[in-house]
Amino acid sequence: MKTLDLIDSFSEFKEFKNIDRETLMHILEEVFRAALSKRYGTEDNFDIIVNIDKGDLEIYRNRIIVEDGEVNDENLEIAYSDAIKIESDFEVGEELSEPIYMNDFGRREILAIRQNLVSKIQDYEKSLIFQKYKEKVGEIIIGEVYQPWNKEVLILDEEKIELTLPKSEQIPTDRFRKGDTVRAVVQKVEMRNTNPVITLSRTSPIFLERLLESEVPEIYDGLITIRHIVRIPGERAKVAVESYDDRIDPVGSCVGIKGARIHGIVRELRNENIDVINYTQRLDVLVQRALAPAKIASLKVDEEAKKVDVYMDPDQVSLAIGKGGCNIKLASKLVGYEIEVYRNGDEDIDDVDLKDFSDEIEQWIIDVLIRIGCDTAKSVLALSREDLINRTDLEEETIDEVIRILKSEFEDEPEEEEMEEEEEEYENEADEPATEE
Repeated sequence: MKTLDLIDSFSEFKEFKNIDRETLMHILEEVFRAALSKRYGTEDNFDIIVNIDKGDLEIYRNRIIVEDGEVNDENLEIAYSDAIKIESDFEVGEELSEPIYMNDFGRREILAIRQNLVSKIQDYEKSLIFQKYKEKVGEIIIGEVYQPWNKEVLILDEEKIELTLPKSEQIPTDRFRKGDTVRAVVQKVEMRNTNPVITLSRTSPIFLERLLESEVPEIYDGLITIRHIVRIPGERAKVAVESYDDRIDPVGSCVGIKGARIHGIVRELRNENIDVINYTQRLDVLVQRALAPAKIASLKVDEEAKKVDVYMDPDQVSLAIGKGGCNIKLASKLVGYEIEVYRNGDEDIDDVDLKDFSDEIEQWIIDVLIRIGCDTAKSVLALSREDLINRTDLEEETIDEVIRILKSEFEDEPEEEEMEEEEEEYENEADEPATEE
């Protein structure tokens, strides 16, 4: 049997693709059996012996010896006269094994065998990658930015496997350059056109959950349970935690001494504000904690509509709603109820509802002001110009025009009184007789 130089031909796949010895032997045998089946019509009567260490591959064809002239299938049977040429003591009915040399294969067959081998190894590698990351869904991985694009970032892990971080899964303030180290959670793994596609995420609540587990030993050990996480990536997050051991303060453990534990997570999330809340099954208490730092005066729960009406002092409304409605949105998601905030009924009776200014102020501007908790004219005027700009993200000219319109509503009456007083003074002066000096 002529020895095949398998070390030169195939060992590079083992080293470069990191395929174990047994798997490579199995792939080689499978590839050659496919070639034999194509050439001879079947591969059942062939023995293939692969020795990766020595670089040997041996192929033997097994045929039954039959009487001369009774050969029906040359691949399965051999005539007695041909068999004794190989070895003189053969008899009819015995099995003859003879080697198959690579010289027996044509040039095209050899090329097809190599191409098939490359394809099999690539498919095996892809399946390995798919299975490996399928088991890592929900885990944090660390990679290096290979190529940042507008819609996604290509990341390589320590084994140079390609990972994808789409723009939609990036924190809005994320800015990556080639060579940067990135931490993200494996969100999903799927096969597209026989290629594994691994998608990462930095906006998923699971990413924050895994970061907390890595920074807070009590969570990792199961002493503290994360009940729920809601996020607006890059802006704010609320985490409800619970401890079954009364001796452990879940909030204090997560935050750490002087915020030592939470600060590292905040930096990783691009300064995202994280509110850690002690979970409770009492809805009223949970709503109060979720809306912090605002203080609630009273609340009313509608179980059927899954809605909570919250009443609070006017100066607490803007705190409860937060910038752009961020705080109340997260609080609603956290408790699982829609939260509506109302002012207590002790407001100024001379105040005017913002909706009454729809003929002077565009409706979308009114809606923006209502979302930050300003539903009356005086509630808007109670905030400074800078505060209004920061909370609403409206143009400065728009804010100035709104303030002018609202102020004019309360300045009309004094101006009319002043004009009446001036007219009376003028009439009195006109009635007085003129005196000569």
